Order: sequence, then C-alpha cells, then structure tokens
Amino acid sequence: MGVLISNKQHSKKIPQKKVLQTAQAVLSALGCPDAELSILIVDDPHIEKLNREYLNRKGPTNVIAFPMHEGDFSNITPYLLGDVVISIDTAKKEGKIAGITTMERFTQLLVHGILHLIGYDHEKSEKEAKQMETKTNDLLKIL
Repeated sequence: MGVLISNKQHSKKIPQKKVLQTAQAVLSALGCPDAELSILIVDDPHIEKLNREYLNRKGPTNVIAFPMHEGDFSNITPYLLGDVVISIDTAKKEGKIAGITTMERFTQLLVHGILHLIGYDHEKSEKEAKQMETKTNDLLKIL
C-alpha cells in the first residue's frame, strides 16, 4: 500500500509526487520503509471540524495525527502507521510568519505528524518535546 495522499483543498497546488518522496524518505530514515500511512491535505474549516470532533479543541490547527498502532487491535496491521492531516491554510500562515515557503512549512508539519504516528509526543513532557524537536531537526537536515 505505501503512502496514500488525498488533497481535499483547492487554495494551493500541491506537488503530490514531492510529498510522496518526502514521506518515503522520512519513513526510510526512521527505519520503517515498508510502513503505510495516509496524508490528507485540507483547509482550515475541515481541520477545525476534525480538531473539535476528535480532540475536543476549538479552532483550526496545523496538523493532526491519527496513529493506528494504539489500542486492542493494533497488531492486526503492524505496518499501518495511521493518518496525518495537514491544513494548507495554517501551513501558509505559519510559513509566512517564519519567513519560509508554504511547502517548507508543510514538510515540517509532515515530519511532525509522522513522528506522532510512530510514538513521539511533545505534549507528554518537556523531555519528550525536546526529543521530538531533535528528531524533527535531524530528519529535516536529511531532506
């Protein structure tokens, strides 16, 4: 199966081949080249709905990861990591603030989301946040 990409927004043209190559490079660098994931690219209203429905948080966010390796039946599909949902609207805003392109910010968010799928969680502790930041930076250097 590999990496599936679904683009549900129309405000920015997304180079899906580049996104696919980036995701595959990240998975290979993490030692799981055969892992499967889906990437959903949406706008702010769409991610805001998901954020409210699944995380009980108000407003849009930049990325949400839905890991499939948790829970009672996670061993059924060991290669399936889960889903990464990225708001291109928020990526564009954050990129502008950071002085980088929308696609550079998108790549950062994709790496962040994939790290969440394999178990990194910056919200648990400061130590884990630092580990995730370091791993993110290492991966971005490879890309």
